[in-house]
Amino acid sequence: MSSYSYVKCVWAFYLFSSWVTTLWFAQGADPYLPVKAVNLGNWLVTEGWMKPELFAGIPNQDLLDGTQVQFMSTKLQKYLAAENGGGTDVVANRTSPSGWETFRLWRINESTFNLRVFNKQFFGLENQGKGNKVVAVLNSPGNSETFQIVRKNDDRNRVRIKASNGLFLQAKPGLVTADYGGSGWDDNNPSVFQMKIVRTLQGEYQITNGYGPDRAPQVMQDHWNAYITNEDFRFLSSNGLNAVRIPVGWWIASDPTPPKPFVGGSLKALDNAFTWAQNNGMKIIVDLHAVQGSQNGNDHSGSRDGFQEWGDSNIQDTVAVIDFLAARYANNPSLAAIELMNEPLAPGVTLNDLKKYYKAGYDAVRKYTSNAYVILSNRLGPADSKELLDFARGLNRVVIDVHYYSLFSDMFNNMNVQQNIDFIYNQRASDLSAVTTSNGPLSFVGEWTAEWAKSGASKEDYQRFAKAQIDVYGRATFGWAYWAYRCAQNHWSLKWMIENGYINLLSS
Repeated sequence: MSSYSYVKCVWAFYLFSSWVTTLWFAQGADPYLPVKAVNLGNWLVTEGWMKPELFAGIPNQDLLDGTQVQFMSTKLQKYLAAENGGGTDVVANRTSPSGWETFRLWRINESTFNLRVFNKQFFGLENQGKGNKVVAVLNSPGNSETFQIVRKNDDRNRVRIKASNGLFLQAKPGLVTADYGGSGWDDNNPSVFQMKIVRTLQGEYQITNGYGPDRAPQVMQDHWNAYITNEDFRFLSSNGLNAVRIPVGWWIASDPTPPKPFVGGSLKALDNAFTWAQNNGMKIIVDLHAVQGSQNGNDHSGSRDGFQEWGDSNIQDTVAVIDFLAARYANNPSLAAIELMNEPLAPGVTLNDLKKYYKAGYDAVRKYTSNAYVILSNRLGPADSKELLDFARGLNRVVIDVHYYSLFSDMFNNMNVQQNIDFIYNQRASDLSAVTTSNGPLSFVGEWTAEWAKSGASKEDYQRFAKAQIDVYGRATFGWAYWAYRCAQNHWSLKWMIENGYINLLSS
């Protein structure tokens, strides 16, 4: 070889090595990337659909916080409504129900409630209980906004509503008053209503307030102790996973005495997870899944009643939770990342508020560690999947989290097996490519599952569908996390999928 050729080879090798080194450091030089992870959902943030029996011991369990109800007068055949959605009288003049005719329960005990209306005022007696007309004018509830829902023994949706003055509500044409002292359940009784439950929530607030302060601490402790153990980390590690994403709620920062109705103990469980991860050579992503005020109104956001209320006024408190988590775990060798917020929903969470929070949350983490990744969840709803890319390019060791489900949209309902699989290889691959850039943040498919809207699918169909997602989401530069590890619905449960031969990560 001539000296000239030799120099060319050396120079080419240098350039290639420099490119590889640049890419390596851009992605953090972390041998565990990209992660193959699973979400430990329904452990430290409750989601009742994943383990419904958790709620089985709650009295009146169909009337938990956030339950949306409608009341039709059996005499008038008209629905109670907050006129104009709230701010004035409650009336009984609608023949069909919608938002103004729907009330959200705040549970005081198993039979006593506050009722929140469409515009977020509370159902109550006029003049703070000095009158008997029913109005919806106050933004916070007191005694005059407290009502007992009395249910008929043999027809639980036939109800009478007792006000704080000891009298029952009665429906009159265009008017509702709390001045009925009679009894009975016949249709002509103006105090009898047919109750329809429109929607329920089954989250952390619902379970802890449902069981109440005497029972909730033990119920939750028993759940935390049994749902995830060191044996589960051993199972995951031996089956090809190297990380877990652990949803936590904002109340964890106040453990062991969080604000009521939340109960202490989840912090100790998270501490245990770090020990188990270290014992089994795994990494942890701490995911702030539920924030004060609720970022999306879903039960897994810790919401009391399903209203989405997180905004600028909540940023300082939410950053304080991140600061607490970073201070506690920054130096733990098992910490891979802290995710600042799960699934903020547009347009309720504005991009400006989210960027302001993400920058403050990022700075809070960086006070304690320069190594841990900071994960920024994309907004759900009407939002551009690339809207955080320019913002994130100015930050170090940052990840964009996207969630891909072949569910929750009518577009999936009529897809056959092959169309579902083709959608992953084509559309999802394109979606992921759009947020995976060479000079920006890493990409992370933080939630996906092998369940779909296709009924009657065979085991082989599920295997092919899962493999397609593993193939495509494996291109994410930070990695992916299956939802979830345990679930009463089998195909949502990675443990069940592995044990029954639907997914094999050791060969992927």
